[in-house]
Amino acid sequence: MTAEAGQLYIVSTPIGNMGDFSFRAVEVLKSVALILAEDTRHSRPLLDRYGITTSLSAYHEHNEAKTTARFVERLLGGESLALISDAGTPLLSDPGQRLVSAAVAAGIRVLPIPGASALLAALVASGLPADRFTYFGFLARKGRERAEVLAEIASSRYTAVLYEAPLRVADTLRELAELAGDREAVVARELTKHFEEIRRGTLEALCAYYTDSPPRGEVVILISGAPITAPDENALRDDARALRAGGMSVRDVAAVLTGRGLARNAAYRLAKDAETTTGGTRRAEGDSDE
Repeated sequence: MTAEAGQLYIVSTPIGNMGDFSFRAVEVLKSVALILAEDTRHSRPLLDRYGITTSLSAYHEHNEAKTTARFVERLLGGESLALISDAGTPLLSDPGQRLVSAAVAAGIRVLPIPGASALLAALVASGLPADRFTYFGFLARKGRERAEVLAEIASSRYTAVLYEAPLRVADTLRELAELAGDREAVVARELTKHFEEIRRGTLEALCAYYTDSPPRGEVVILISGAPITAPDENALRDDARALRAGGMSVRDVAAVLTGRGLARNAAYRLAKDAETTTGGTRRAEGDSDE
């Protein structure tokens, strides 16, 4: 990094309540040469409220590939830039990873300006264990990628956190209940806003509630980790048959069974046996004899 190079600031913005904005964030945004915003129209009211007159430039998933190199050149030329998203901490299910990676590769100093995060706000208020957790972001809407992530969540020993669109909340809770069993879960929505809601219950109970009362606004779903209990192999054999009959691959079924406490080798054995008892000749993409 040259002595004249600028710095890239990653600045967290409020996720709802405008008061959740740090003094340091305001000072940084006033001092930089340019603010890169996911949606300039969305960000302008926040900046106006705090008297920030710095120029804005759009930086989002549709233009980051062609604009990243230009912004890195400006940083190398001595200008400091700040990256913000529509709400919360950039890069967490928001654009910015490409720019940060390019800046790091160019030897530019990257500085985080901490602040609001829906992920952490939901986690600390959930009542679920927060010492170890996995963040999954937004799930794929369908297909193998979605199935694999759902199986990973079902097998995780630790709290899982994900974002979901409001119209898909009930369906996602239903799928999770089918794979993970009726675990404790939390749905947090509209965090820090007037209609904030943190609803706790089992996956099945929450699925029933949100089927009848579809949520609005931004939603975070949290699921407790898989319990460490002696597995009932007969029950798991029935589960394996049902999952295979539903089209899940041997590998993903084995992952689910492992998450329910079964040893890895036994999980693959039951998953393979289920393949035989559900027709045998059909093999889902990605099946493995591991």
